[in-house]
Amino acid sequence: MKRTSTAVWHGSGKEGSGYITSQSHALQKANYAWNTRFENEKGTNPEELIAAAHAGCFTMKLSFILEKTGFIADVIETTAEVTLDKDIIGHSHLIVKAKIPGISKNIFQECAENAKENCPVSRALFLSISMEAALTEDILV
Repeated sequence: MKRTSTAVWHGSGKEGSGYITSQSHALQKANYAWNTRFENEKGTNPEELIAAAHAGCFTMKLSFILEKTGFIADVIETTAEVTLDKDIIGHSHLIVKAKIPGISKNIFQECAENAKENCPVSRALFLSISMEAALTEDILV
């Protein structure tokens, strides 16, 4: 399986701008520029896209691991916080909340750690990954 995205950039690093389009067109000429990356202006940036990929991949991997262990989640919510520091993306912190009928905290933590270590995006990112994982009834659906 191969997936693609295309980035187009015009101009200099700070004054220029560009857009990103994904193969599926879920991203269709999504704007990005220096100010969307470093000043929180409207638009996307590479770190946000890495965070989205990590959160999505981890959550799906956890779902597969839970199923293999005999549990089906009602809902799993994962936020990935990706840190850019001195031109290095060096850390991703996963914040995981899940509602899973009948699972113990210990089994859930084991499954979450397994997913953190083994989801394809975690394995592709050569960076430090930390995680907070909690079972809860309080999840936005």
